[in-house]
Amino acid sequence: MPRSQNKVASHRRRKRILARAKGYWGARSKVLTVAKHHIDKAEQHAYRDRRLKKREFRSLWIARINAAARMHGTTYSRLMDALNKKQVEINRKVLADLAARSPEAFAEIVKFVQA
Repeated sequence: MPRSQNKVASHRRRKRILARAKGYWGARSKVLTVAKHHIDKAEQHAYRDRRLKKREFRSLWIARINAAARMHGTTYSRLMDALNKKQVEINRKVLADLAARSPEAFAEIVKFVQA
């Protein structure tokens, strides 16, 4: 009795792996075993960086708010404390966007919480 190899499923599996490695450099996109290793590593990085992205954006927003706050004679921590005491619920993402795109509105917020 001949050996069964399940050629259709094997071929599909290899094709799927190589399709995911499309655009990789050299053997990483051509050789199955090499492609497999690099796809695994890419998935590890993607999983990790989905979490890191949140941290990086938060620190970017804080840096932007701090820079804009210092232009108005205060610091990030004093500004956030004043916002909390006045019970102004505006998140860092929106605050950073205001600081970058419409400095007048940001200045009004700073003036309001300092009064």
